[in-house]
Amino acid sequence: MDQLLQPGTILRDRYQVIALVGQGGMGAVYQAEDVRLEGRRCALKEVQPVPGASERALAQAQEQFRQEASTLARLDHPNLPKVSDYFSHEERDYLIMDFVAGQDLKALVDEAHAKGRFLSEQRVLGWISQVCDALSYLHSQESPILHRDIKPANIRLTPQGVIKLVDFGLVKPMDADDPNTISVVRGLGTLPYTPLEQYSGGAGHTDARSDIYSLGATLYHLLTGRRPANAQERFLNPQVLKLPREINPAISARTEDCILWAMAMHPDRRPPSVEELRRALFSTEERARFTSMMPVDHGEPALGPALQSNMWLVMLITVLFIAAAALTVTGIQLQPVTPTGPTPIVTTTRVPTRPIPSVAP
Repeated sequence: MDQLLQPGTILRDRYQVIALVGQGGMGAVYQAEDVRLEGRRCALKEVQPVPGASERALAQAQEQFRQEASTLARLDHPNLPKVSDYFSHEERDYLIMDFVAGQDLKALVDEAHAKGRFLSEQRVLGWISQVCDALSYLHSQESPILHRDIKPANIRLTPQGVIKLVDFGLVKPMDADDPNTISVVRGLGTLPYTPLEQYSGGAGHTDARSDIYSLGATLYHLLTGRRPANAQERFLNPQVLKLPREINPAISARTEDCILWAMAMHPDRRPPSVEELRRALFSTEERARFTSMMPVDHGEPALGPALQSNMWLVMLITVLFIAAAALTVTGIQLQPVTPTGPTPIVTTTRVPTRPIPSVAP
């Protein structure tokens, strides 16, 4: 990354940098002061151009930034920081947003893990309910907006107990008729929380269910203290994702089912909307209907491991098949043979039996 802005730097004759808050491969976030409005603190998000990009690509990226910033500036929700300004300076793009005081949820889960304990499920679900509010608002816009980088580090808890979904570096208006709105331009998200389709570039399609996957992965991390196995690892080996209740037995069966439902590998097997996931988590009605919609990918063994673990049975069936074919050719009728062996394991979706108290309105 190029040189960072130094404390005291003033941009646009208005925003004075106070300190660096965080940085990544594509930019940085600073705490700044609005010198025109005394006492107002804001967050200054800097987006750097892609190294080595052509002039045409840079111009397209800057135009996209203006479109996305204009979209964000029109949003108004209590669980989202307000975007108040945007501009470009020396080939870098800047967003001015509310500065959100408090801790991010990654810091809280790391603190609990360091003390050898888990965060309370009821407390975590209270936070997730507020995130659902923010996502429902984004997804219900006339042109639905995807966040595309939901993770504990991008969710902040204010001293007043309000959740704020921050860092809109990957936010994207969604238009199914325009392939430019479903391509990856700003980045790919953060690996453990990102669904497989988000890595498909222009060939992939992301929609609200992509954010739902990230929300499920975030809930997994908050309740287990561990980041989940990423989608690429799970594609190669479905067994790599450990069940949440194997890590933290205090998690309710119902919440575990919802996490696995949200984190289904294929978008069609996830909740169709954030509101559907919210009802499955918190509603005390129609539990059977929600349970029937929750296919659990984790318990489906991969074909290779299944064959290896039952190789003797496969060989026995093969020998019997060859013998039956040979006897049929010679005119000898083969009586049915029932192979003996272990009963195949059939995976079914578990019906939650311990509903948690509702913490959503």
